[in-house]
Amino acid sequence: MNEALRDTGEGLFGKKQGIEMARYEVFEAGDGATNANTQADILFQLGMMYATGRDCDVDIVAAHKWFNIAAIKGSARAAELRAELSTSMTKVEIARALREAREWMTMH
Repeated sequence: MNEALRDTGEGLFGKKQGIEMARYEVFEAGDGATNANTQADILFQLGMMYATGRDCDVDIVAAHKWFNIAAIKGSARAAELRAELSTSMTKVEIARALREAREWMTMH
């Protein structure tokens, strides 16, 4: 099934809404290429959520992990933000983020 993403929150830099988690509605659309792009978009949004602290605490390791996975799935913007984020991370944090990304990719 092909799916596309629609963010139902207040936007990337919107205000927090209590303890409510980020929500996404998934609906049918397009072809296989659209599905791959949709996957990358969803993973990119997870990276943005952790990078900005939208509906969660800021976690740069998790942000790097999700940007890395989104980049692997084809998101050029995620690759750019991953590189930018890594300039403010220690080698230990980067290694942990890469390890977590590998583990996630192995399981999914």
